[in-house]
Amino acid sequence: MPWLRPDSQNLLSAASGLGDQVTAAISGYAPLPAGVPGAARLTSIVVAGMGGSAVAGEVLQAYAASRAAVPVVTVNSASAPRFLGPASLVFAVSFSGRTEETLAVASAALSCGAPVVALTCGGPLAQLVAAGGGTVMDMAAALPPVASQPRLAVGATVSILLLACEQLGLLTEATAELSQACDQLEERSRSLSSGGGIAAEVARRIGRTIPVFHGACGLGAVAARRWKTQVNENSKAPAYFGAQPEVCHNEVCGFGQHGDVTRQMLTLVNLRTGLEDVRLADGFDLFAELTSEALAGVVDVEAAGEGALARFFDLVMIGDFVSLHLAAREGIDPGPVPALEELKSRLSSARRA
Repeated sequence: MPWLRPDSQNLLSAASGLGDQVTAAISGYAPLPAGVPGAARLTSIVVAGMGGSAVAGEVLQAYAASRAAVPVVTVNSASAPRFLGPASLVFAVSFSGRTEETLAVASAALSCGAPVVALTCGGPLAQLVAAGGGTVMDMAAALPPVASQPRLAVGATVSILLLACEQLGLLTEATAELSQACDQLEERSRSLSSGGGIAAEVARRIGRTIPVFHGACGLGAVAARRWKTQVNENSKAPAYFGAQPEVCHNEVCGFGQHGDVTRQMLTLVNLRTGLEDVRLADGFDLFAELTSEALAGVVDVEAAGEGALARFFDLVMIGDFVSLHLAAREGIDPGPVPALEELKSRLSSARRA
């Protein structure tokens, strides 16, 4: 019997199959048409997305920072950047195709002549972009049947976006690094799917405390944010995240008071890619040393794998399983997100009023 009960939306299967998503995205990648401008004709890349769909843009921004000559800007709102124009390629990412903020940015981009690529499973976004002369990339082929929500599609959205940028000459070696990620995810899945391994241990150490996830700036910070949102949505519990070295310039000061409270409530979880430079590595250790007496505990998680993307996805998989273990410990069904659905419904009604 599966160790995760209840699991009405098969999140255990989705977490175990993260590597299969990446593999399917690579093997089924449909190239962008010739009309989409490449690196030589672009001055910026903009990725618009919200919630689970926003992760792809954050990964691209972090991964491209030291690899691409063109800057990547992520937009997590309905406000399109003023600089948008024909030399700005806009990726509008929405799993459902119904995200209001992403629709607004896509519409604004089309209006000012920016080339737009929609990464979606369909819906109004696909219709809007197609009607406006843009390009629609259907991510559905890379998704298993159990991928019913945006947070379950991270392997497909990240991979397709990186592959598209590689095709356009913005990145090199994305395919090779994604293939390395598939190898690592296959190995990691075997160690976690049965309900044991590092994820079960991290969840045990967090227990009923509130986790604070720290990752190094770049892909480590994106992984920390992913852990935070997965605990929120899957475990239905509060969680927070921060990035090194920024937390060493402010958050470290926040443990000078109320230690009697934080010592019972907060667990620091350091997510290490193993690729950080020595200054960032020292920051993790010193932050923990200076705050440990005001924390319930400090947990270190180090990624495995060859290459930056393999280590990022390794952290993603471990974090997904940690959130499922936390849900299982409380008898919570990790799939449904009624609070999110209610909030979206009420916001939509308020905007129509």
